[in-house]
Amino acid sequence: MIAGHLQEKKGLFYIVLNCKDECGKRKPKWIPTGLPLKGNKKKAEGMLLEARQNFEATLQAEELAKEQVAAASADDPTDEEQVLFADFMEQWLEMMKYRVEITTHASYTFGVNGRIVPYFREKGIFLQDVQPKHLHDFYHKMLKEYHLSSGTLQHFHAYIRQALQYAFKMDMIPSNPADKAERPKRGQFIGSFYDSRELNQLFEAVKGDSIELAVLLTSFYGLRRSEIAGLKWKAINFQNQTLTIQHTVIPVSYGGKQITLEKDRAKNKASHRTLPLVPAFQELLQRILEEQQKNQALYKDSYSKAYKEYIYVDKLGERIKPGYITQHFPIILGKNEMRRIRFHDLRHSCASLLLANGVSMKEIQEWLGHSHFSTTANIYAHLDYSSKISSAQVMSNVLSFLPI
Repeated sequence: MIAGHLQEKKGLFYIVLNCKDECGKRKPKWIPTGLPLKGNKKKAEGMLLEARQNFEATLQAEELAKEQVAAASADDPTDEEQVLFADFMEQWLEMMKYRVEITTHASYTFGVNGRIVPYFREKGIFLQDVQPKHLHDFYHKMLKEYHLSSGTLQHFHAYIRQALQYAFKMDMIPSNPADKAERPKRGQFIGSFYDSRELNQLFEAVKGDSIELAVLLTSFYGLRRSEIAGLKWKAINFQNQTLTIQHTVIPVSYGGKQITLEKDRAKNKASHRTLPLVPAFQELLQRILEEQQKNQALYKDSYSKAYKEYIYVDKLGERIKPGYITQHFPIILGKNEMRRIRFHDLRHSCASLLLANGVSMKEIQEWLGHSHFSTTANIYAHLDYSSKISSAQVMSNVLSFLPI
């Protein structure tokens, strides 16, 4: 079994596997556990053992792939020498386990084990026989019978194409059939959002509630729930009046368990942003800090010290989980007979208000932390009514046939 050990870094346990590159040189592989140092050593040791065992399984899968290359190169391969596409996808998924982050692999697992493998196993199609039509049929069924979104199907297409590209590089197939398959087209997303009246009504409804801070931060700053749960006091500069998004807390369903990952980085490079801390939020955060200090003195040993760096904690110092925010939000709406929207739609509400009040699309991209301008434009272009007014005015000025 491959050697490995635990490493402490920034208050968390990391798994370090003693891997080697193709030239035999030592190339350690670091795997985040998401576990704080205090009280989690045994759990981290268990994860280390599992990581070492799974890495061995990955090596075995790669050896199996090499054997399949030899079988595929035979002049007259029999059915026994071929591999089912469903089996190949499972092998590829296992191989990717330690090549991508846990959050990414969790998405792979949902698509591959949940939809792709069951469909193609029932069809009994071999890897060498996969054709673009087979992929189109799969997308059509997922869309029409399971009502999956086009965005989800695009992810499935990406997984299949990546796996088949690996098979192509390993000479298991002569070409990648996914390159000839038409990728499912993503439909235009039109999110729900609250106007200013509804938002002010919501602010009244959540006063004193456990998700008040989350609602305010998402509505005003457009923060994601992972960014809210990951806010630390060191991200707040009261002197310079700034708020920096640089740490996230992400819930993941993985290996049949619900785990929480802490990352000292934002979702992407653009998501790492510094925003102005307006007076209202400065006062709110100072009040929260004072309340936390009072609770520490009041509850003493019952107060959790594990999350003292975090802003969003309950009275006993336990960090409020991202999942709780989205689960509790509809309850608040129901109690106050408000129009049902998702919690994430508050982020769209923030963008719609900015657009309606003359803020440019580029500025909104930076405010929300989108990595690409096209993302912002594709989501919110239909709301940009002010630009259409300008266009109408220009046309009115240059065309003389219109009545005055």
